[in-house]
Amino acid sequence: MNASKAGSAITWTDPDDAPELSDEFFERADEYAGENLVRRGRPAGSRKTATTIRFDDDVLAAFRATGKGWQTRMNDALKDWLKTHSPV
Repeated sequence: MNASKAGSAITWTDPDDAPELSDEFFERADEYAGENLVRRGRPAGSRKTATTIRFDDDVLAAFRATGKGWQTRMNDALKDWLKTHSPV
């Protein structure tokens, strides 16, 4: 049988101490349209699919070294390659 535990002390936080909500915050926020989640920053009709793929360690290290957004840059590099090459 579980014994009743004393409740945690509630500390009041002044709403004026809350961080400022900047434009960057809202640009990165998720937006719902009804029950559907709409991610901001992607053009309408631009769909992406999660997948598992293997790359050489040096290729991943090179893209990761470029910092935040490396996956988008890798995707852009592959799109650029497709402009001049046939994947078949």
